[in-house]
Amino acid sequence: MLAIGCACVGASLGYLGFVLLLDQGFYALILPGSLLGLAAGIVRNRSALVAVACGVLAVVAGLLAEHQVSPFIADSSLAFFLAHVRDLQPVRLFLIGCGGLIGFWVPFRRRQR
Repeated sequence: MLAIGCACVGASLGYLGFVLLLDQGFYALILPGSLLGLAAGIVRNRSALVAVACGVLAVVAGLLAEHQVSPFIADSSLAFFLAHVRDLQPVRLFLIGCGGLIGFWVPFRRRQR
């Protein structure tokens, strides 16, 4: 539970960093998911399920960050955004996926055997 709590703090910091960098002209969509994973990796755990949960949460954090800063013009609702995620630019999907990969890999690598 401590790892998931740290992951939530990391995702929040990643979102704030993403918004601050976006104001400066940098598009760091990888930040919410990767900081989620780095924060969750602070705590060692025994379960690989924590790493899987962090990977899924990292992808969700990236999608929510993308929705907050640039929703679709046709409909700005979250349901419409999630139904049309496949219409995002490939580089945005790539950055969200990389954030999810980092969000999974760091806690997975830090688990106790």
